[in-house]
Amino acid sequence: MRVTSEFWVAALVRRVNQSGAFAALGHKGAAEAGAIFIKFRNIDGTYDLYGPAPQMSYGESRPQERQFTSLKQSVEEPEADADLGKQKGWDRDLWIIEIEDYREDRNQLFPIAAEG
Repeated sequence: MRVTSEFWVAALVRRVNQSGAFAALGHKGAAEAGAIFIKFRNIDGTYDLYGPAPQMSYGESRPQERQFTSLKQSVEEPEADADLGKQKGWDRDLWIIEIEDYREDRNQLFPIAAEG
């Protein structure tokens, strides 16, 4: 059984903040099953966006684990915010988590689906 979006987001924010990085809630969505998006600030001031991975990205051994896919890389904040604004226009129930962490391995914070 998959945990609720609200529970998962709270756990991620707590885990990121305890790791020495910084995470904050940018938009609160539907408690039970809102889609989760991550706005990740890079050391150079640009942003990477992550969204829910397509269903086919999920492994058979752990089909309930949330995974994310890269939507945009190294964009300026206005572009990142515009993309997230469009997403909110389609789905007001989504969650947005903003993270600042300058370590290389983001998989330590949230699971990123393999590309390709």
